[in-house]
Amino acid sequence: MRAKYVMSEVFLGLWRNISMTVAMIITMAVSLSMLGAGLLLYHQVDLVEEYYQTNLEVVMYLDQDIDDETRDQLHADLRGDERTAQVVYETKEDAWERFQETFSDAPDMVGAVDPEVLPAAFRVSMNNIDQADDLIVDFGEREGIYQSINQKQVLQKVFDILSGAQNMTLIIALVQGVAALMLVANTIQVAAYSRRREVSIMKLVGAPNWFVQAPFVLEAVFAGVIGALVAFATLCAAKVFVIDGAFSDLFGLMPPLTWQAVLLVLPVLLGVASVISAVTAWITLRFNIKV
Repeated sequence: MRAKYVMSEVFLGLWRNISMTVAMIITMAVSLSMLGAGLLLYHQVDLVEEYYQTNLEVVMYLDQDIDDETRDQLHADLRGDERTAQVVYETKEDAWERFQETFSDAPDMVGAVDPEVLPAAFRVSMNNIDQADDLIVDFGEREGIYQSINQKQVLQKVFDILSGAQNMTLIIALVQGVAALMLVANTIQVAAYSRRREVSIMKLVGAPNWFVQAPFVLEAVFAGVIGALVAFATLCAAKVFVIDGAFSDLFGLMPPLTWQAVLLVLPVLLGVASVISAVTAWITLRFNIKV
């Protein structure tokens, strides 16, 4: 009987303040969408860094006129260095094939390049890519080396942009979260004020505090859960229509965002929405509303 009464009060309270309830759900949904996007972005950046950490190389281009003895000595020294995991010698013919494959969508560019200008190179896989700069210092000035490139440095700007996007997303989520908390508190205050007569009667007949407060707390939790579900639906739509849809070519540069990763965000959003809504409602009733 008590549970039935509490639930009826919850839905009645939400309906009485329908405009503020909708505003609270929308604000909560926007905040949680940004939080979910931030978590997924963190996950993707970790995957990108892990992927490139294991696939990045140091490329040492060789002089066009390098003799066989110097080249073989460099090859032997690189393979003998404890910092290297694998050293592959790429001939001019191999470089030309790689160039054709890389720019297969631009035949005019391929036709304009003379295969003879492409240098042979050593492609060095590192045990730890963070030691690439030290290897370049040791080998970059040796006879026969024309230029050395650390691929991690080339991609560092991409990592910096992704990290900036992470921080920006979480800052927006935090600001939206504060707005959602204030809206939850305000909604609970209005709800308690509109039902002050019923609350007074319940206190006069000896109803315990938890029984009086339960409908208000559940109202906030109910709105928070709906906001979390809306946020989750927004993330799913973004994956279908943005990541796998209109901007699939752009996001194809990253490891694919799996549905498993998206689904793992749902319990996080539900938990955060429920706990924050319940705690905010309880504190509002405890310190600001005389029930």
